[in-house]
Amino acid sequence: MTPTGLYDPAFEHDACGVAFVATMTGQPSHEIVQHALTALTNLEHRGASGSEPDSGDGAGILIQIPDTLFRAVVGFDLPAHGEYAVGTAFLPSDAGEAQVAVKAIETIATEEGLTVLGWRDLPTDDSMVGITARSTMPAFRQVFLTGPNGDDELHLERLAFIVRKRAEREAGVYFPSLSTRTIVYKGMLTTGQLEPFFPDLSDPLHLDAGYGALPVLDQHLPLVAVGAPLPPDRSQR
Repeated sequence: MTPTGLYDPAFEHDACGVAFVATMTGQPSHEIVQHALTALTNLEHRGASGSEPDSGDGAGILIQIPDTLFRAVVGFDLPAHGEYAVGTAFLPSDAGEAQVAVKAIETIATEEGLTVLGWRDLPTDDSMVGITARSTMPAFRQVFLTGPNGDDELHLERLAFIVRKRAEREAGVYFPSLSTRTIVYKGMLTTGQLEPFFPDLSDPLHLDAGYGALPVLDQHLPLVAVGAPLPPDRSQR
């Protein structure tokens, strides 16, 4: 295509692959996660990889918090669903640097009036991941936060957002999400690597991962969203 009048093909926009899965029954089920992972695999043509086919440019899944799973695997008590926030921190791979970052995040949380309930080392399996992706892989740890007694969910959600943004700016730690409602599992992966890389996604206790309120719709519908990004070029900026 060639420029014509006000039209210039340089400004065409392509999109990453996105899928959305929901059930009309309102009943939580691990089946929702399985359907979403299938949808993600079917989006492989929207992702990309270079000469190293086992290093993808990124894939992820957003689900509602799997409260049943977390209660079964963490070594500390959790308050009622909706009264705690959780997110995965992408920490430095160096243990010493990671500990410094953890302390910085805990300090930020305290300054915002939140209590750190504990940390969980997120299980991963990088055996199928390419050298390039593995060389840049962070340490994955999930932090659980709660507010003062009686703190409503919306207020806690706002405070968690502040902690997330401050952690990125002040501690240099990226959180794909930090929320009372949803959690994101993502990485420099191909679409087919996401589930085996994060064993959480295959756990049958993920039965309530699709139950809760979707913030942008404000509806209590079990749901899941997945994505597979395309590599950026001028038309995607």
